[in-house]
Amino acid sequence: MHKAADKTGALAGAAYGNERVIKKSKNLWKVGHVAVIAALCAGIVPAQAQDSVDSAEDSFNIPQNVTMLGKSNPNVRRATAIVNGTVITGTDVDQRVALIVAANEQKISPEEEQRLRLQVLRNLIDETLEIQEAKAQDMAVTSDEVDQTYNRLATQRFNRTDAEMTTYLKSIGSSPASLKRQIEGELAWDRLQSRNVEPFINVSSEEVDDLYNRLQASRGSEEYRLGEIYLSATPANKQEVFNNARQIVEQLQKGGSFVGYARQYSEASTAAVGGDLGWIHLEQLQNPELEAVAKNLTPGQLVGPIEIPGGFSILYLIDKRQVGMADPRDAVMSLKQISITLPKSSTQAQAKAKVDAFAKEVKAIRGCGEADAAAAKMGADIVTNDQIRIRSLPEALQQALLQLNVGEATPPFGSVEEGVRVLMLCGRDDPQVDSGPTRDQLMSQMESERVNRRAQRYLRDLRRDAVIEYN
Repeated sequence: MHKAADKTGALAGAAYGNERVIKKSKNLWKVGHVAVIAALCAGIVPAQAQDSVDSAEDSFNIPQNVTMLGKSNPNVRRATAIVNGTVITGTDVDQRVALIVAANEQKISPEEEQRLRLQVLRNLIDETLEIQEAKAQDMAVTSDEVDQTYNRLATQRFNRTDAEMTTYLKSIGSSPASLKRQIEGELAWDRLQSRNVEPFINVSSEEVDDLYNRLQASRGSEEYRLGEIYLSATPANKQEVFNNARQIVEQLQKGGSFVGYARQYSEASTAAVGGDLGWIHLEQLQNPELEAVAKNLTPGQLVGPIEIPGGFSILYLIDKRQVGMADPRDAVMSLKQISITLPKSSTQAQAKAKVDAFAKEVKAIRGCGEADAAAAKMGADIVTNDQIRIRSLPEALQQALLQLNVGEATPPFGSVEEGVRVLMLCGRDDPQVDSGPTRDQLMSQMESERVNRRAQRYLRDLRRDAVIEYN
């Protein structure tokens, strides 16, 4: 919902997409930080997990007989698609897939690679249409502009020279040309939106006032920050889409990046921001089943695929909070970590005895003033940190720390392999109550949402008018 029709791959999301600056009326929005701004506008813009009509029309009907080329000679140019006369080759697909696989830093199964190749082909077709449209509108991106962005990316993001960047890309099976083509597509699409979309977006002060008043009235109610992956389905391909969604869930459960998968596979307009819906009330999902499921999630939990009208949804709860109220997890704490190591050969009984003795000695410490001397006496290591935000810690530790008074410690945690430790609370700065977004921030958010919807329709029209031949 935050950015429509951005078809970058996972590497671009990690490396280039977050550098890319998108003009949004009076403001500059960095794609990687749109969700942060959206959080300021929680409960304001009605959000949907998907737009079933737009999603269905926004999807390419890629034939089942598309020839997906395997490892090929880079010098042999074979077309997998021809878009308005522009050839997309198997080499183009291979090199873009290599970028995504390298960014995800994990091996993928042959079945996953096949699905990824189909998605990459779709991305390349969109890219081609965007570049062609910019040229047709006399807004073509020059090679100098592409090179400048590429060089900035190499030096600032990857800390590499041009030659080192070339070596790196070739080592992962990609090339500078592949990344530069992606950069050209992004710059072209930004340019098209700036001239053909944004000037025609208008938000009235009355609309802003109405939303501002609604936000003030909603203070104290719960809101959720959700990630979504939406896959559209028809009666004919329903089972196939469900199987694909289930495989995506399995990959995510094995440690795959939700942001990366959302960028690559989700058909909702939130794909460009890694599926991040921002802070919303559950009613904004406009689906009772999704509301019921999301309400029972804990931060970090994943659920799906869930069948909804028009397709399937995968939800991930990033966080939840109360509107307009100070979140205790934003408190900044001063902590001392006291830790001991356990002999690797310890039996379960021996380890338990040592942990029990450690817990007893920690409990006897009378505040942080005695912690260093007590740690030295018991042969434990101690580390102090005065700037730990509670929410940066694992969920279980967050709950334990929220219950502590100054001078108290958490129960021991850890393992035989990693050692056992406790955290002692030495001080706490509670967060101030958030006054909420200003009217200007709300105006910017609403403008951004409308630009996204209009941009999605723009790209959909380009797809409809295109002449595409598949190999």
